[in-house]
Amino acid sequence: MDTAIALQEFLEFVVVKLIDQPEQASVLHDLDGDQHVFRVVLAQPDVGKVIGKRGETVAALRSLMDAACSKHRVRATLEVGTREEFGLAPVGE
Repeated sequence: MDTAIALQEFLEFVVVKLIDQPEQASVLHDLDGDQHVFRVVLAQPDVGKVIGKRGETVAALRSLMDAACSKHRVRATLEVGTREEFGLAPVGE
């Protein structure tokens, strides 16, 4: 399985367990040079749940991603926000 797909599926699996509105969540993947960029797109009330107190939850997700990335010798970043923060059209448009 492709590393990027595996990381994306992992993020989707974990994030859905943390939030209240999983139907509005998605994980987008882009490649910026040799670095994978994963954007976790959430409804506004769920953003704080994924970030966690003092950023501890998102830091833990980033640590897990870093471990997987080092095993597969790839680089990746993780961003969390709403559709609006990422400049995406609202759902239903």
